[in-house]
This record gives sequence, structure tokens and C-alpha cells, in this order.
Amino acid sequence: MKIESLLIHGGVDGDQETGAVSVPLYLTSTYKQDGIGNHRGYEYSRTGNPTRFAAEKLISDLEGGQAGFGFASGMAAITAILMLFKAGDKILLSANVYGGTFRVLDKIFLNFKLEYELVATSDFSQVQAKIDPTVRAILIESPTNPLMQVTDIKGIAKLAKDNNILTIVDNTFMTPYLQRPISLGADIVIHSATKYLGGHSDLIAGLVVVNSSELAERIHFIQNATGGVLSPFDSWLLIRGIKTLGIRMDRHLENTTKINQFLLKSSAIDKIYYPGQLNHEQADIQEKQANGAGAIVSFELNSSYNVNKFLTSLKLITLAESLGGVESLISHPASMTHAAIPLAIRQELGIKDNLIRFSVGIENVDDLIKDLEQALTAAQGVI
Repeated sequence: MKIESLLIHGGVDGDQETGAVSVPLYLTSTYKQDGIGNHRGYEYSRTGNPTRFAAEKLISDLEGGQAGFGFASGMAAITAILMLFKAGDKILLSANVYGGTFRVLDKIFLNFKLEYELVATSDFSQVQAKIDPTVRAILIESPTNPLMQVTDIKGIAKLAKDNNILTIVDNTFMTPYLQRPISLGADIVIHSATKYLGGHSDLIAGLVVVNSSELAERIHFIQNATGGVLSPFDSWLLIRGIKTLGIRMDRHLENTTKINQFLLKSSAIDKIYYPGQLNHEQADIQEKQANGAGAIVSFELNSSYNVNKFLTSLKLITLAESLGGVESLISHPASMTHAAIPLAIRQELGIKDNLIRFSVGIENVDDLIKDLEQALTAAQGVI
């Protein structure tokens, strides 16, 4: 089945008992048992819920994995994955990773002696040089948030397997519509399903897909034991959102191409970070492993423009956290998504105070460009 059809008919397709074409919403905490230890597949909704199972099976089918798991947020999903490891283990982490991922490792898991090291995973030789007996996993964002650096997932996955290390890929920016890391050798795929998979800025969700029954068993144990599960209603909303992922992503990509062309011609923009550009360092890798460059563009505003004035002058484009919704969202990484990363590290990574991240929505692209133009005019020369 092609991906466009799988988005609609994958996982649990409707309801076999009633013929309902939409997966039912099971708002129940517990389930009647027919005898001691004799239940009908479900016993308690933290352990399993039919609506959540439908979402989990759907993402597993879309990513080509062994099993999927639904969590209450993307960070709950990442936290569960990090619980696979023990004190003394080390995680190699893509350098300009999402600030929340950095924060949970730096401020919480370090307390339990789980170590991490920031590495430019786009540089194969650097990753190779960092591997030692303590390294148990490589956690990749590709493209990274917010500097859009691309990692050769297949190459890193082979390196990891050669060293008995897990490869974990955060596929939030790409979605399985554009990129399928398990087919490239990854062991675990993570999504903040809040973003493109939900697509409408109306739910918080995290998803995990694994490539083996052994990992599936371990993650299910963690999910049930710690309880950060996705609610039935958010599971149902997520399934509904995923059904339109293909047509939404097509429009996102179309708009982003035109926005990028506008930014390239603007004297207000010093630098653009977008893997769809021919001069992007890893454009060839992105083209090889994905079916598009995504709909996130980061750019640096020229010093003659006031960043705050630009952002607050936008009328159609919304200044807000998050990304991947049908509406265009714009953010200031240094003070918003990556504020948890210390200033010295941000500067070393290139997350500057004039850096802006733009999640291009599906509005009329001419309206978006007009909004950018008027905001740039308002911000020029403002002290």
C-alpha cells in the first residue's frame, strides 16, 4: 500500500464490529474481566486502550516498524527512551538538538549518572571518534532544530551496529511521509506528534516506533510502569490528523519552496538554513534519504533590522512555540525553544540572537510573503 493510502487505512481501519469508518473513542479506565486473569485483550487503560492502540499501530505501519507506542507528549516519549539506559552509559546527541531534549538530559538524567555529549552527527568522522565503551546510543535529529543540519542516517546506523550501539532518530520535522529512518537502519524513531502528525495545534502527543520485539517489550514495560501514556481522546484526534498528513505536507513543501526563494532575494536576510537549498552542506544526503526538505526554514536577520520589532509586527504569521500546524508559526530559538541551553553553548553552536525559525503553514503563500515584507519594513532601522 502506498503511503498516501496507508495514512488513511493503516493501523486499525474503522470498526469491524459496527462498520464505523472512524476508529471508536474508548473513554474508559478499566475493562470487565470474564474470570480471574481472563480479560478480552484489555484490563486497564494505562496498560492498553483500543483507541491508543489504533494510533500506535498506525505509526508503526507508517514507519515500517515492529511496534508503536503513544505517550502524553514528545518529551514523555524521549524520557521513556532514555529509561532504556543505566548509570554510566553515554548518549551521543546531535549538537543543535531541541532544547527540551538537551534539558531533560542535562538537568534530570545527569542526576542518575546517564551521561551525554553533544556531537555534530552530520560529521561522520567526529561521531566515529567519540565512540568509546560507555557509548550506548546515538540520538539524531535530522534535520536538526533549529539549524537544519542533516545526518546521514544510514551511515551512522551502520557505524552504530558495528559497535553494538542503538540508533535513535527524532523524525518530527520530516514525518514518515518524507523520511523513514527504520528503513535506513535506525532502531528507534521518535515523534513529537504534537507537530505535523497532529497538524492542527490542538493536541499534545509523543510517539515511539521500534524495529524489534525485544525493544518493543522493553518500551512497553517502561510505558506501563511509568504511565506517561497518550489519552484516548488525543489518540483519536491524532489518527484524524494523520489522515490528511499527505496533502498537508505537499502544501507545506510547496509554500516553503516559495518562502525560501523570497528570503534568498531579500537583503534583510544574512543567512538561510534549509536543506532544500543546493548550496546547503548536506543537500545531497537529504535528497538521498528523504522525499523532500521539510517545511522549516531558519534564517538570520540582518543587524540593521530589529528582531523583536519584526516578530511582533507580523499579522498573519503567529509568534509562538511549536511548529508543524496548518497555521504558520515563527519563533526566536535563543529565547524560546532553546532557552534551556546555556548562552555559551548556544553561541558555540550558532544559535544566535538574530536567528529566527519559521514553520511555514498552508495559508496562501502570497499572503505569507506580504506579511513578511510588511514586518521587515516595520523592523528596518529600529533601535
